[in-house]
Amino acid sequence: MGDPLVLPGPWDAAGARVFAAAGFPALATPSAGVAASLGYADGATPAGEMFAAVARITRVVDVPVSADVEGGYGLAPKELVERLLEAGVVGCNIEDSDRGVLKDPQEHAEYLAEVRSAAADRLFVNARVDVFAHGDGDPGRAIERAALYVAAGADCIYPILAPVGVLPLLRSGIQGPLNALARLDGSGPSPAGLGELGATRITFGPGLHHRATAALTEIAATLRGQCRSTRDVQDSHCFHTEG
Repeated sequence: MGDPLVLPGPWDAAGARVFAAAGFPALATPSAGVAASLGYADGATPAGEMFAAVARITRVVDVPVSADVEGGYGLAPKELVERLLEAGVVGCNIEDSDRGVLKDPQEHAEYLAEVRSAAADRLFVNARVDVFAHGDGDPGRAIERAALYVAAGADCIYPILAPVGVLPLLRSGIQGPLNALARLDGSGPSPAGLGELGATRITFGPGLHHRATAALTEIAATLRGQCRSTRDVQDSHCFHTEG
């Protein structure tokens, strides 16, 4: 432990190029970041636009890309797999909640089993467990749901927003790889620290997009401060048209 796979989350092709050039061996798109880049609230991106955005990312990098496809957009497992493969990804996140409500775990396990059957060995299936995000936060319940998903063929379990102190318990109770969410605000362990607690795969959710937005906000404020007044900008020749 202590050396997990770290997958930054690009929300567009430009960001994907940056992370690939930095030497990261794989990437994992965040649905919230992609949604924001396309002008949608998290969870409101039309499936077609999400897959198109992911395809633009896979097109410009040579490293493997996994895609967050939320709850599957209501697509049948076979169609979901086909669209993921068409987008060029090697894996996917699939949530076990819908609009903030946990799905029936048995039904979701059946869905995951159908995804696995359709994908065979062509996709790495990361099954998100939303007990800590939308449930009562009971680690035992998270482990129970994880067991069903592993039995259904999931390659990895992602108990998103699980408290750091619970990770060792989850590690002991969940078979196979364990995905953990790394925070960039200094409130949690580093990726290596999460690895020491049992995580084998690290993603960042919307954290990198939030960090980039904060940086852009600071740049915008600096630029705006360089303008003498709003009127100075409005009167600029850039805003005049001929005739």
